[in-house]
Amino acid sequence: MVWLLFLLFFLLLLLRFPIAFALGLSTLAYLVTAGYPLITVPLKMYSGIDVFVLLSIPGFILAGNLMNGCGMTDRIIRFCNNMVGHIRGGLSLANIGASMVFSGISGTAISDTASIGSVMIPAMKKEGYEADFACAVTAASSTIGPIIPPSLPMIIAGSLTGLSIGKLFLAGAVPGLMLAMGLMMVSLIISQKRNHPKQAKASWRMRGKSLIHAFWALLMTFIILFGIIGGLFTPTEASVIAVLYALLIGTFFYRTLNWKSIAAVMKNSAGTTASLMILVGFANLFGWILVSEQVPQGLADLLLSITENKFLLLLMINILLIIIGSFMETIAALLIVYPILLKVAVFAGIDPIQFSVIAVLNLIIGLNTPPVGVCLFVASGIGKVPLEKVAKAGLPFLLISIVVLLLVSYIPALSLYLPGLFD
Repeated sequence: MVWLLFLLFFLLLLLRFPIAFALGLSTLAYLVTAGYPLITVPLKMYSGIDVFVLLSIPGFILAGNLMNGCGMTDRIIRFCNNMVGHIRGGLSLANIGASMVFSGISGTAISDTASIGSVMIPAMKKEGYEADFACAVTAASSTIGPIIPPSLPMIIAGSLTGLSIGKLFLAGAVPGLMLAMGLMMVSLIISQKRNHPKQAKASWRMRGKSLIHAFWALLMTFIILFGIIGGLFTPTEASVIAVLYALLIGTFFYRTLNWKSIAAVMKNSAGTTASLMILVGFANLFGWILVSEQVPQGLADLLLSITENKFLLLLMINILLIIIGSFMETIAALLIVYPILLKVAVFAGIDPIQFSVIAVLNLIIGLNTPPVGVCLFVASGIGKVPLEKVAKAGLPFLLISIVVLLLVSYIPALSLYLPGLFD
């Protein structure tokens, strides 16, 4: 009977139903066909969202929208541009650098692509960069956000497994920096070959002034990260502190937030949170059905029947997750497949924290993998460039991302060294 669940789910995805509705309708059809009482639906959905740590998600979403609404994105971009704009291709480096900083505010790849891209893609085109390159570097750099803390996918992974979210944040720091450095290296090489423009070198006075303007965004990231790791507050408490911090900065320091703009931000954040929580609820119901039908055990047996070699298992899991990530949004994919594959990984002797980083990294790389990579769609829409051209221009960035993924997969210390310091 489980074949009906998967058949209808993928059919609805092909028909471009929102993934939450695809999950909901397919699970409802399965339950009706299998004769389960419909009271199962609200019970399992509620149990999926009745997790304390998930309360941090609306907080971080609201904090990110407040910081973005008060003009923080422009200040971050200006700071990064003043630091590296004088290098050939410096605007593309500023794009990547801005994504690194903005990741501490948004924590999601799609919001990063939309926020940074709406400013940087037109600016790069105006400076003389190829439109497809501008879109590709924006989409690629947005994948840094969900790895560098605070990361919403890491929070989801922690809520599903009970792993320390502070340790998951630390585990993603080095891979996130490696990914950023790799993307910058590729960008520099391409810019040198294509003779991309460079700007006049900013004075130290200008750099210092832009640093002061961007300082509050940097400070917010440090407060959240070290507060959680230091045991000063939980992720849920950190999200509330982040909201209060964003309100304070936007209202009293920048003076760009007023009651009207705050109301608009809260409305937008409530809509985003509601859609995400519906997704979490339906995904929990979907996962319960999979467990009832022993699909996780079947998949684990299938993979282990092919090989029990840890390195080959990791390679197969990486390929599977990138394919899934190219068709499905990161958090939805985590909710559905991460718990299943984690059991296989633990059986093979892979540390669950390392595997969590591998899973998130795979799925966000999938956001830039054709044919359906969501970040590619967003960037191509902003830059008004055909998706095929953006995907082709993004191939060098995709390749370096896969290199980083393989390093993280096969060198455990890259993700486990920092968390190990706090054991």
